[in-house]
Amino acid sequence: MVQSLSALARSKGIARSRSEGEAGAKGVYATVEELVALEAAARDFTFLRKAPVRRLLAGRHESRMRGRGLSFEELREYLPGDDIRTIDWRVTARTGKPFVRVYDEEKDRPALILVDQRINMFFGSRRALKSVAAAEAAALCAWRVMNLGDRVGGFVFNDTDIDELRPHRSRDAVIALASAIVRRNCELTAASTVPRTPAQLDRVLSTASGVARHDHLVIVISDFDGHGPATRDMLLALSAHNDVISILIYDPFLLELPQSGEIVASGGALQAELPFAKGGVRAGITAFARDRGKELRSWQQELGLPMLPVSAAEEVAPQLRKLLGQLASRGRRR
Repeated sequence: MVQSLSALARSKGIARSRSEGEAGAKGVYATVEELVALEAAARDFTFLRKAPVRRLLAGRHESRMRGRGLSFEELREYLPGDDIRTIDWRVTARTGKPFVRVYDEEKDRPALILVDQRINMFFGSRRALKSVAAAEAAALCAWRVMNLGDRVGGFVFNDTDIDELRPHRSRDAVIALASAIVRRNCELTAASTVPRTPAQLDRVLSTASGVARHDHLVIVISDFDGHGPATRDMLLALSAHNDVISILIYDPFLLELPQSGEIVASGGALQAELPFAKGGVRAGITAFARDRGKELRSWQQELGLPMLPVSAAEEVAPQLRKLLGQLASRGRRR
């Protein structure tokens, strides 16, 4: 029952259904126009990071492969098997030993953006619901990738369906992704009778693994409801041959509970009223939320999988700009 708090919690002023406000009401439902307008906000993101791959969310990224690209890296002594066309004859003449010029080869890196629009995302205490924050984060990432020349696609999933969009290098591809997100986003309602499907997260990761076999950028945007050991293992397997970034969408409500009032939590068939006036109830909910967040963030330290926490209660673009900048500055263990 406690695990459903972030999924189907309903209290006055927290989540509104479509009948309580028009679709597209800011913060409740996303619109294609709003997601398209985020292109400008994505242009000044800084994703520089340490070698050998120096840019996150950047097209034409510099890979670990050696080749005759445009980015000079170093001079070193000739080794058997080196391409003789890379020999630097002036240095060779000066030293009396054959030296070659080594370059980092630029290569294409398609991006797959996985966007959670399950019923557990239809929750928010201020500014926007988690489902809308996830849509905004996806649009920002997609615009950044596309504007730097890479192909953009992804998977948009709810509790019953997974929509696949093959990567393409065009504005139309980003708009198609935004349209798919908005379509699923607008299907969400507080009165929904669709049962929660925690296992859907692992299903979409498994599906994405069949597409991103190597040299992809995979961005998972979710509150990670339903995560478990299999989720971690699949993310780790994906990161073995791809760059993987997880964006954890959360709402601070469960971490900053009021001193009075109540919340109704539902696991589907059963419901429970949780009174905030009782200190034990507040402490239990807060401890659950904090422990869950710590567990997910620990993946970054333990496994080298970036887990970037983004609050739905604040503007998404500044948060992503700061978090990705911090990630870029320290690099990450592979």
